[in-house]
Amino acid sequence: MNMDISSEKQPSILPIDKELRLRKFDWNYDFALEWYRDRETVDMVDGKTSSIYDLEKLKRMYTFLNNKGELYFIEVKMKDQFIPIGDVTFSAKDIPIVIGDKSYRGKGIGLKVIKALIERARYLEFTSLQVNEIYSYNTASKRMFEKAGFKVHERREHGFSYILYL
Repeated sequence: MNMDISSEKQPSILPIDKELRLRKFDWNYDFALEWYRDRETVDMVDGKTSSIYDLEKLKRMYTFLNNKGELYFIEVKMKDQFIPIGDVTFSAKDIPIVIGDKSYRGKGIGLKVIKALIERARYLEFTSLQVNEIYSYNTASKRMFEKAGFKVHERREHGFSYILYL
């Protein structure tokens, strides 16, 4: 049963470990604008010729992603509360992920998130997971998905798609 969006209800909280969780998108996202106003982040997400985000573009992106799959904020525990540091959308056809707070990049958080979503895909009885396109210059993202078991699937305009058979 390889469906893009399951009839199974999206969890409000998807715990990953004591310090990391995914929280269901709730339409409160103004804080994320800071992530998408960063040129380096936008280059990795939309390509080097795309424009920096304003609130309207951020709303369009989150509306699109929320309709495409299960949209979550990636949250880390800081003191006694969880704070959002990025976002991820879970669907069988694509798993766009952004660690928006640069101070949390390169710490293995993305890999933990992807591994948790692989487990969710298995629970939902998906037969595969795909990543539509990772730009050829986004070496960190390529490495992370490959560590999670994804393989290069097809050449795309600016990079490659990846697939993981479950």
